Amino acid sequence: MANRLSSIVTRTGDDGTTGLADGTRLDKDSARINALGSVDELNSHLGVLLAEPLPQDIREELLRIQNDLFDLGSTLALPGTEFAQEKLLRLDDAIAHYNANLPPLKEFILPGGGRAAALCHVARSVARRAERDHCHLAHSAIASNDGGRYLNRLSDLLFVLCRALNRAAGENETLWVRT
Repeated sequence: MANRLSSIVTRTGDDGTTGLADGTRLDKDSARINALGSVDELNSHLGVLLAEPLPQDIREELLRIQNDLFDLGSTLALPGTEFAQEKLLRLDDAIAHYNANLPPLKEFILPGGGRAAALCHVARSVARRAERDHCHLAHSAIASNDGGRYLNRLSDLLFVLCRALNRAAGENETLWVRT
């Protein structure tokens, strides 16, 4: 395999711009770069979650999602490319699978529980921000519709996984108490 990155320090971004995959340069605070950054941050939060002891099936799902997020980042870095819809359908299946074994919610739950679930809640909230950033980009530029849908479903799956992780760890969910 050839080296993909021969130099990490290029100094080309010192002027406040960054390059897309097609060579286009954008300001680092542009909507596209914000969306890319949020997806990257989400992927990093999943990496922290993966450093925890997790059930093997959830670990494998999160690793697939990390690869999906890298693919989504590439569609953001190369405007006009599409994000694969089958990834979205796989998330729908995962939501149904993990939600099937959870008790129905009768009240909102607060982020927390065990450490893995708490980290998953952080990833869920970052997924929501990534979705908002993707949506903002889509209002003014080319962005994959399925990429936005994927982020929406991913935050739903991460919520379900928070509950599944708490259940697997024997942790109680903290219910919201109306004051």
